Amino acid sequence: MGRDTSATGKGREDRGAAREHRPGAPPSSAILDAAFRKAYRSTPHGDTHLDRSRRRAKLKVIRSSAVVLRHLGIERRPFRTPELTEFQSLLIDRAFGAGALDRALRRVGRAEERIRGLTRDGGRGLQRASTTDEFAADVRAFYGRLASFLREIDPDLLLLRRIHAFLKARPRLDPAVPTVVVAGFPNVGKSSLVARLSSATPKIADYPFTTLALAVGHADLGFDRLQVVDTPGVLGRRQVNDAESEAEAAVTRAASVVLFVIDPTATCGYPIADQERLLERWRSEMPTVPFLVVETKADLETTPSDRLHVSALTGTGLEELTETIQRTLAARKPPPAEAPVADWGEWETAAGSKGSSD
Repeated sequence: MGRDTSATGKGREDRGAAREHRPGAPPSSAILDAAFRKAYRSTPHGDTHLDRSRRRAKLKVIRSSAVVLRHLGIERRPFRTPELTEFQSLLIDRAFGAGALDRALRRVGRAEERIRGLTRDGGRGLQRASTTDEFAADVRAFYGRLASFLREIDPDLLLLRRIHAFLKARPRLDPAVPTVVVAGFPNVGKSSLVARLSSATPKIADYPFTTLALAVGHADLGFDRLQVVDTPGVLGRRQVNDAESEAEAAVTRAASVVLFVIDPTATCGYPIADQERLLERWRSEMPTVPFLVVETKADLETTPSDRLHVSALTGTGLEELTETIQRTLAARKPPPAEAPVADWGEWETAAGSKGSSD
């Protein structure tokens, strides 16, 4: 019979298990280190050395797999609670490729199933073993397969972490709250307008592409809460950059109303005809989304159009704009459900029953 290592608390299968996590190491490295450290601290009781060795080996299998499964659950948790919105899903698909997140989650889920099966098999194998050497060999084999399963999904874990960081850097829009998406060409006054309409404090400057990412503020226009989204400028090209792609995603998937901003002056640097083409394209692509079109910088110049003219600088037209937004959103709210009306015959029967009981 081989030497019982349970008395010293160390076994040959534990060698190298307590290594510190190296910077830049793959996710599996830190997870396995945590799992093996937990298993290493197993201190079972038993009447004999052999009994303690068997129990210690079983604890190593159970604890190491439990730590790995817990960590994999943590990696998947951001995409389950709360559930991703349609807008977030579109952002992820555009940034990382259609279906990339779902594929990574499926592979991690399959790895969890394989690890659970491996744990069951490991327990049965240890039950059949009869010497400390066999226990050590079974645990080493279990550790090897556990590490192999985990290393196979290193690319998926890295992708999940990248997507999680990507989502954390962007505002989460509540799909149950009305959302006004302010959109248009660069430098047309979108951010200034958002700052006047909501609590958002976007960066404002006299040059294009000041807004490089989505920003959200809130306003009270007769609703419990209204989300106002400032978007990067869109040039109307078919080939768009990342910032323009996110702006289009907000327009197509998040907007209750699109507030399309047109700058009729020459200060933005883009012809009004180009701005009009983008407006018409979006209207044709999103026929069910209402568009409110405003012309900004009314303090500099106005056109004879019948559109609303506003100035974020002087406040011209802002009160009328907020009222228009409120009316548009109110018209889109579903009517309240009517209370069920009791059948008259049923009411008479109930009333008669009550009277006869009196």
